[in-house]
This record gives sequence, C-alpha cells and structure tokens, in this order.
Amino acid sequence: MIGKYSDQMTFEYILGRMLDRVPDTVDKREGSVIYDALAPAAAELAKTYMELDVVMDETFVDTASLQYLILRCKERGITIQGETAAVVQGIFTPPELELTAGMRFNCDEVNYTVTEKISAGVYRLEAETLGTAGNLYSGTLLPIQTVNGLQTAEITGVIVPGEDGDTTETLREKYYASIDGEAFGGNVADYKEKVNAIVGVGGVKVYPVWNGGGTVKLVIIASDYTTPSSELVQQVQTEIDPEQNHGEGLGLAPIGHTVTVMGAQHRDIAVTTNITFAMGWQWASAQSQIESAVRTYFKELSEKWTETPTTIVRIAQIETRILALECVVDITETAINGVPKNLELAEDEIPQLASVGGDV
Repeated sequence: MIGKYSDQMTFEYILGRMLDRVPDTVDKREGSVIYDALAPAAAELAKTYMELDVVMDETFVDTASLQYLILRCKERGITIQGETAAVVQGIFTPPELELTAGMRFNCDEVNYTVTEKISAGVYRLEAETLGTAGNLYSGTLLPIQTVNGLQTAEITGVIVPGEDGDTTETLREKYYASIDGEAFGGNVADYKEKVNAIVGVGGVKVYPVWNGGGTVKLVIIASDYTTPSSELVQQVQTEIDPEQNHGEGLGLAPIGHTVTVMGAQHRDIAVTTNITFAMGWQWASAQSQIESAVRTYFKELSEKWTETPTTIVRIAQIETRILALECVVDITETAINGVPKNLELAEDEIPQLASVGGDV
C-alpha cells in the first residue's frame, strides 16, 4: 500500500466491503439491522487505520515527533541536548570589593548569579534563565539585594554562550550526520561529534596531521557563532586532550593523538557605501537598521563557517540586505575595508562588523 492507510481505508470503504460479503437477499440499506450492526465496527476499523498511520510516522526518523525521535537517536548513542545557562564576565568597582558566590544581579530581563572570582573586581556570573537569552556581551548589572560599597557593575563579555537546546529538526540533523560520517576511534567525524557535544561550542574544523603524525588541530567557534573566549577554548582543550598530558588518552582523544585546540578569529570589517534614503529617513534614524542587516548577513556566514574551507564576504550580499530595508531607496559604491570587491577571509576567520558608513 502506497500512501496513508487512512486515505484508502475510510469508513465508507470498509463498510462497503463488509456489506459486499452479506448476501443480497438480506436488506443492507442504511437503517437496516445488518447495516446498523456493521457500521460501528467499520468506524472502529477506520479509526484503527488512522492510528496505524501515526505509528508508521513515529517509526521512521524522517517523520517521527520529538518524543520518538529521541528513542531512535538512543539507538545510535545520540542524546538530546537541553538548554544551558550562559556564563558571562562581570567587572565590579571598586576592585577591592569582595562578592560572594550566590549574589544576584539583573541585566535587562535576565538575572545572573555570581559563581566565582576571576581576579580583582572581575567575576564569573551564570544566567538564571536558560538558553540564548543570557548571552549579553555588555550591559549594566543592577544588584537584586543590597551590596554595600558597590559603585558600578558591568557585563563585559560572554565566557560560555548559553544554548537553546535541540529541537526536533536539529536532533534529526544529528541523526543523519551520524550516518553520513561514521564516528569511530578518533577519525574526523569522531572529533566533530565529541567537540560539538561540549556546551558552548557551535562548530569545529578538524585538521588531522597538521604538525606531523599523531597531531590534530581543532578550531572551534562559539555556539552563538562568535569568536570563543579563551576560557571556552581551554575548557575544550582539557576535555579533549589536557595540555599537561598530551597524547596520553586522558581526555576524549585517543591515546597517541596530540590535540591542539584554537578558537576561530574574527576579522574586523568596515563597510563604506553611498546610500539614498527614502523620504523622511536619514543616517541617524536608519543606522541601527543598516548595521543590524549587515550583522545578520555576517552571522549567516559564521553559521556556515564549518561547511566551507574559506568564507567570502560579498558586496552584492551586503547591498542586497541593505536595499531590502524600507528606509533605503538605492545603494552604490560599496566597499569592504576600503576596497570595492569581495573579501576572502582566512580559513579560520569569521567576519565581525567594525563599522558602516559613507556618503548618504
């Protein structure tokens, strides 16, 4: 049978087959004894075929809902990743002020809890709200309880980005990825699987035998597709192959593999262009929209960073994103870092917007 069982096995079809088995000498019209006796059974059978369609959908990875997709993924050792909390760095003044673990602060709509001291006036804080909502790179922290002597408190960066957790589609992609590249014994697919499972990592490029036999270089990007913090890079290094025990197999790397973990580096990009604004608009009122459009394009490039050897920032794409804004009528003479042509980044670089400006 091709297609859904319920498409063919309808109430009318099933009841018709039942009545066909009854001799024509018996009254089979609607309302007759035999019709009324068979109709409820036909209805239940039609419902059973509908439920069978659901069972068949839940059987296959391509159509399974999250509940049953999790079970299929367990067969391949794939676990669903839940939401994680962002870890940010906060700077407090005066530097000699001592904060204790558990102190709570607020920034925008997210509360943060102090977890540990990094250095004088510098602390790690963990978001109480799970997911990407806590990924704030800057902002003023307001104490939730009284902190005697506190002058200023600011978030200055994200140490480990929070993640929203797997959805049905991302988990499905993990399942298919595990089939396309069989992970085993320290091959490229194995490193990708293990590194991507570490909280805060958004992707990794694997360079085997990069510095002689037995050496592996891993270049990671943060889960928010930005340059990872040094703390995240060190965390991945420790989990994969601790520096003090290189090649001894005390991490996730196989014995004999000397692994070096690095972070993708951002390339500052200044965009200059000539913009004609729509009536009633000017640079001051449109700047935030224009910068947001370019940043969105750069983020899309960063999301595909692991899929391509190099990243190319294209002028045509920048102009297309800006021209799509309602406040812009026309755009010409666009240049990237002063050069009117596409910019090809190094293989381990990701784009970061430095500025947008020009004639308006």
